[in-house]
Amino acid sequence: MERVIITGNTLTLEEIKLVCRDYCQVELSKEAVDRIMASRKIVDEFVENEEVIYGITTGFGKFSDVSISKEESRLLQKNLIVTHAVGAGKPFETEVVRGIILLRINNLAKGYSGARIETIETMINMLNKRVHPIVPQKGSLGSSGDLAPLSHMVLPMIGLGMAEYMGEVMPGEDAMKKSGIPVIELTSKEGLALINGTQVMTAVGALTVYDALNLLKVSDIAAALSFEAHNGVVDALDHKVHEVRPHKGQIDTARILLQLLKESKMTTRQGEIRVQDAYSLRCTPQVHGASKDAINYVKEQVEIEINSVTDNPIIFPETREGISGGNFHGQPMALSFDFLGIALAELADISERRVERLVNPALSGLPAFLVEHGGLNSGFMIVQYSAASLVSENKILAHPASVDSIPSSANQEDHVSMGTIAARKSKEIMENVRRVLAMEIMCACQGIDLRGNKGLGKGTAPVYEAVRGCVPKLTEDRPLYEDINKCEELIINGAIVNVCEKATGSIEF
Repeated sequence: MERVIITGNTLTLEEIKLVCRDYCQVELSKEAVDRIMASRKIVDEFVENEEVIYGITTGFGKFSDVSISKEESRLLQKNLIVTHAVGAGKPFETEVVRGIILLRINNLAKGYSGARIETIETMINMLNKRVHPIVPQKGSLGSSGDLAPLSHMVLPMIGLGMAEYMGEVMPGEDAMKKSGIPVIELTSKEGLALINGTQVMTAVGALTVYDALNLLKVSDIAAALSFEAHNGVVDALDHKVHEVRPHKGQIDTARILLQLLKESKMTTRQGEIRVQDAYSLRCTPQVHGASKDAINYVKEQVEIEINSVTDNPIIFPETREGISGGNFHGQPMALSFDFLGIALAELADISERRVERLVNPALSGLPAFLVEHGGLNSGFMIVQYSAASLVSENKILAHPASVDSIPSSANQEDHVSMGTIAARKSKEIMENVRRVLAMEIMCACQGIDLRGNKGLGKGTAPVYEAVRGCVPKLTEDRPLYEDINKCEELIINGAIVNVCEKATGSIEF
C-alpha cells in the first residue's frame, strides 16, 4: 500500500479516508521536517531568553498573566494535558481517532507550532502501528480548539490514559510498550501545540463529508428507481427547465437522473398517464441540487481547514515571532457542519416522502404497502414508519449548534463555537439518511416488481440487479430489518454507486 506523505499543505479527503479506514501508512516530507525544526528552534530561544510568550512562558487562559520559569516549563505542559483530559461519553470510533491524529500531525507539519520532531514522529508511529487512544466524544466547546478530547489523544503518548492496540483496550503505557513506541516527556509549548486546535471536529466532519458525497450519488439513484416505480414524468428533468434557473446542483441532478433513466421503459412523458408528478419526484433536482451545492461548499471549507494552522500562539520563524491569535476558534467549521447536517437531512426528508407515495395505494396505484394479500401481510407498512421516525429525529439533530455559546475560563474565552457538537450531529444525521435511502431503494425495487418490470434505465437496471442479488422480492411477510441491513451495506461498501458507474460509463455524478 502506498504511503500518504504529510506536507502540511496537501492533505485531501481521499487521503484521510485511506489513513482512517484503510490503515494506509504515513510519513513526513523532508520539507515538513525542515519547517518543524526551524519553528522548534525559535521556541527554544523564547524559553532560554524567558521572553513573555503565551503558553510557553505563561499559564493558560485566565492564567495568561502568570509567568512560568524555564525550569517549570516541562511540568506546565504535562499539567496542561492531565487537567484538560476531562471528556465524557462514549469513545470515538477508531477511524475518527485516526483522523484526529492525522490532522494534528498535518497541522504540526506546517512548521508554525514549535513541537519537536520526536513528538510528531511518536504520533506517526502510533498511526502506523495502530495505537489508538480512547477519546471520549463529548466535552469540547470548539474553542480554544478541542481541548478535552485532544488531551485524551495525548495521554498515551506520555504513558497515561487508555488506548486500543491489536483490538484490545489497555492502559496507554502498556499499548505504547507493546507496540514498541517509547513514551515521551513533553517540553515547552508541546502540550499546547498538541491540543490547541480544531482537529476533533474536523476529523469527524471530514469523514462525514466524504460519506455525504457518496450519499448524494445514492440519493439520485434511489430517486431514479422511485421514478420508475411510479412511472414518473421525465419532462420535468429537461435541461431547458433547469438552465433558466442555473444552480449547479440542480442542473447536475436533472442531467444525472436522465442518464440513470436512459432507455428505461418504466418512465412516461407529460400527459401520457398524468400531466405532472408530486413534488417529491418532480422537484428532485431542486431539492437534491440544493443539498449538493451546500455539501460541496462544506467540502471546500474542510479542505481549507485540514491544511491550516489552528494553533495558539503561532510561531513565525522568519520574523522570530510568537503571535497569540484565535485560529483555534471553530466557528468556520461549526457553521459548515451545521449546514452539512441540514443539507443531509433534506435528502432523507424527500426520500421518505417518495417511500410514502410508494406504500400508499391512494397515491401509487400499487397494492397497499407494496405487498399482495394485504391484511394477512403488512408488507412495507412499518418501513415507512421507521423512515418517518429517522426523518423526525434528523429535524431535532439539525438544530444548529453554532448559534450557542457559553463563556469559559473566567470569561477570558467568552465566545465559543460548539463546532464539535455540530460535527457529531452531522455524522448522526448522515447515518440516519443512509438508512432511509436504503429503505427507499428497497421499496422502489418492490414497486418496480409489482408494477411489472418492462425494462429499467441504463443506470438503474444494474442497481436493481445488485439489490435483488441479496434481497428477493417480498411475497409474504418476513423480518425486513435484515433486508434493510443488506441494502444499507450495499451503500456503505460502495456497491450501489460502483455498479451504476460501471454500467453507464460516461455518467458524472
